[in-house]
Amino acid sequence: MESIEVGVGPVTPEQLVAVARDGAGVRLSHEAEAAIDRARAVVEELAAADTPAYGVSTGFGALATRHIPTEMRARLQRSLVRSHAAGSGPEVEREVVRALMLLRLSTLATGRTGVRRETARLLADLLHHGITPVVREHGSLGCSGDLAPLSHCALALMGEGEVRDASGALVPAADALAAAGLEPVELAAKEGLALINGTDGMLGMLVLALHDLRMLLRTADVAAAMSVEGLLGTDRVFAPELQAIRPHPGQADSAANLVRLLAGSGVVASHQGPPGSPEECHRVQDAYSLRCAPQVHGAARDTADHAARVASWELASAVDNPVVVTDPDGSGRVESNGNFHGAPVAYVLDFLAIPVADVASMSERRTDRFLDKARNHGLPPFLADDPGVDSGLMIAQYTQAAIVSELKRLAVPASVDSIPSSAMQEDHVSMGWGAARKLRRSVDGLARVVAIEVMTAARALDLRVSTGSTEGKRLAPSPATGAVVDLLRSSGVEGPGPDRHLSPEIETCVDLVRSGAVLAAATSVIGDLA
Repeated sequence: MESIEVGVGPVTPEQLVAVARDGAGVRLSHEAEAAIDRARAVVEELAAADTPAYGVSTGFGALATRHIPTEMRARLQRSLVRSHAAGSGPEVEREVVRALMLLRLSTLATGRTGVRRETARLLADLLHHGITPVVREHGSLGCSGDLAPLSHCALALMGEGEVRDASGALVPAADALAAAGLEPVELAAKEGLALINGTDGMLGMLVLALHDLRMLLRTADVAAAMSVEGLLGTDRVFAPELQAIRPHPGQADSAANLVRLLAGSGVVASHQGPPGSPEECHRVQDAYSLRCAPQVHGAARDTADHAARVASWELASAVDNPVVVTDPDGSGRVESNGNFHGAPVAYVLDFLAIPVADVASMSERRTDRFLDKARNHGLPPFLADDPGVDSGLMIAQYTQAAIVSELKRLAVPASVDSIPSSAMQEDHVSMGWGAARKLRRSVDGLARVVAIEVMTAARALDLRVSTGSTEGKRLAPSPATGAVVDLLRSSGVEGPGPDRHLSPEIETCVDLVRSGAVLAAATSVIGDLA
């Protein structure tokens, strides 16, 4: 894969995914290196001055009043990183660590932090060689930024701590650097602080979550279409003239997707009369979980769009304290600020967990309707082969319900909490890292819930096709939903029949949803969805 060039401007979400998830390499642009050099000159001038400058020649946080003599400043930087690399718990995922490393490098490349060129280059080299510092789950309060996670990364630049090499092996950082032909750095004035004072962890997780949600919300439309079809629902409620009455853009997109996904369905046509006739549909109104899918799925899309705007502003930011500021006359100075506070990112991370839980909740309700003989319009109880002897998909819905219950708990915001730290110097914190960690669990849960709906709806459609007819012809699902059913069957997810070990089939469906294969199967027939 071609390397990503990091310049003075923001990296794109697509570049972040390529580096974090796909392992793309990284290099600094010449423009970025020049900006780094200019900012470093400002820091070195301040370091040589008699007047204390925060972050350059002083302590940190509540210890900022102490002036540190020149001969102790290298020790100051080492001590800062070592003491702040205080995370605990399981390892954070490789893609998250690579994302936060890339975002920290992007901030360094703006020329606002005052690090040396060789320090920024080494961070890029770690990414390029696939060396991933071990970062622990717990430790960040989201202010001043993600201090503990970023400190574990800075520790690796010093040749200390543990890392995963490109093969995934756990090795000492010094050994991994040597194997890649890299030398650790001895941090100079201001560099330790510049490496650890940012919102990069929570922002990286936000961008990755948005990437996944874009796909999952379209897949939720596919699942909903399969359920509308399998439950003999009507597609009339998705008509554009009805959506235009309430002009939310996400709702319009979701409804348009449902219309296209259901086009050409023999199952839908089987219970509709001629257009405009009183018999056009035998059902007066479908249940909310069918009829209102565009309203819920669409609101989730609009929430994601808002979060993406916040992410774009944050990607264009240089988050550090203090920062190097250039005056109109070309001179530079270092100023303290509060841009490290994670509130803007924390809020949207929390916000996204709400629609994720709600979309999953609606998906689970559609699944439950399939399994209830009183509400599934002629299908066997629990879609079982021999109800009573067989339980069918009864417990698959239990699994959905358990996940949805967890998603509701995860929707409780983290950002409303604050625990003062650093002897009350940092007396209000964002908890953005915690918001990001729970959103990752939420997105995973949504994929699992949607996967079980797809599996259930596919079985129901098979039963409709095998038992129904119109004028002597067998019913057929729409081309798009039929392609999804075919995908499941060709992937080892079997159709109706006696009970069998269900967990492997559920996990296969989860993989097909999470990889985008379910969405791709539908769009291979009708083109991309909105």
